[in-house]
Amino acid sequence: MEEIIKLLKKQKKTISTMESCTGGYLANVITNIEGASEVFQFGAVTYSNEFKIKMGVNPDIIQKYTVYSMETAMEMSKTISKFSHSNLGVGITGKLNRADSYNKTKENNLVDISIYNKDRDEFVTKKIKVTNLSRSKNKELIVKEIIKELKLILEKK
Repeated sequence: MEEIIKLLKKQKKTISTMESCTGGYLANVITNIEGASEVFQFGAVTYSNEFKIKMGVNPDIIQKYTVYSMETAMEMSKTISKFSHSNLGVGITGKLNRADSYNKTKENNLVDISIYNKDRDEFVTKKIKVTNLSRSKNKELIVKEIIKELKLILEKK
């Protein structure tokens, strides 16, 4: 993450996050880096559908595709980018090691990640199958994948 923070600073770009199943882990990893306040605008943990919607996620997207969908992750990433006026917005949604009685559709242990690049008006998306029994290990795996994707985005000319 140190390299990502350096790249963001060098390019004068900012980042914000809207996390569900990772519970703020990505924001924590970002803010563990000295100087991250220069590039990190905002982090939202929207564990419930209600608060995803309050933050600006279109409820029709959740209704049509479910909260556990790439469409919702994309909506989360773009919404947080717009809300915080950040160049990059990261949206994360999925199920870690348990079924959700309120949202019975979609596969368990599958996480949808979207990174919205406001400057290019484009999304980078990825599905991650988590297999660890530990929620914390799954969160680490997810954030490692996001770091890889952020590096590719920031190194893209």
